[in-house]
Amino acid sequence: MTYAHPQYFWLFLVLIPVILWYVIRKSKSQASLRFSSIKIFENKRKPVKYYLRHLLFVIRIAVISLLIIILARPQIVKPEEKITQGIDIVIALDISGSMLAQDFKPNRLEASKDIAIEFINKQEYNRIGLVVFAGEAFTQCPVTIDHKVLINMFSGVKQGLIEDGTAIGHGLATAVNALKDSKSKSKIVILLTDGENNAGNIDPMTAADLAAKFNIKVYTIGVGKNGYADMPVQTVFGQQMQKVEVKIDEQTLKLIAKKTGGKYFRATDNEKLKKIYDEIEKLEKDKIKEKLGKQMQEESMKFLIPALLLLVIEILLRYTVLRTLP
Repeated sequence: MTYAHPQYFWLFLVLIPVILWYVIRKSKSQASLRFSSIKIFENKRKPVKYYLRHLLFVIRIAVISLLIIILARPQIVKPEEKITQGIDIVIALDISGSMLAQDFKPNRLEASKDIAIEFINKQEYNRIGLVVFAGEAFTQCPVTIDHKVLINMFSGVKQGLIEDGTAIGHGLATAVNALKDSKSKSKIVILLTDGENNAGNIDPMTAADLAAKFNIKVYTIGVGKNGYADMPVQTVFGQQMQKVEVKIDEQTLKLIAKKTGGKYFRATDNEKLKKIYDEIEKLEKDKIKEKLGKQMQEESMKFLIPALLLLVIEILLRYTVLRTLP
């Protein structure tokens, strides 16, 4: 809250002599009667008017105080912003067999899809695309502002679409290729994987160099809890659950993020993955806003209405309950 004319607050000093005058006047205006004895008044209760005798003056002072505040013109300062340009985002999603591990609910892949869709639904002004990778990589959906189409594409993603493996370098390079011709001032890749680079013919750091060359920031996310996780494995007896060690090449993911100006995150459950997306959104959202200046919102009505109500109450009390005879 700020005030357009704060100099009017000096008027509060005028209230000091007014209050003193009222106190002195009341102390000298006590009527007196002579009685031979006041014994008959000892058990008499004081009337309600006795306790309310100063209420009219208090209300009048409150009304004057509110009027002084109104003269000072209270205002709220609101920064005025407009959306100038969205961010181009590509989500590079690992769909290898290990993404079926069930340390996430229902598994890593489905949790990653569901949480990514929640993130997409919040991106009103951003163009988003999808790259999937396992032993190789391809663009499932180019960057688009039509998020309904993108979400439909996401829903159709499943493990087994492509040869198994974890081609982190190939997945990142494909995401970079989807963004390199973008005219957006801000371009990012969100790369999710739960393993180590063991396929493809592109080294992850070579892909990171390529991203840096095109000013593409890469946020890397290692998906999977520490230790071992339950994963369905096909055996001669059918599908069975086995404990599989979680192996994430965190060092490489950290280097990719550092080289491109991004950040590395580790998600160990659904809730942690949601918070990571929220943090990425917070890190990037200010880049799509342009501050145009300040907008002043007048707040005088918040004080005028109480002042008028108090004035009405004072008038009603003065001529009804607290009426005095001359």
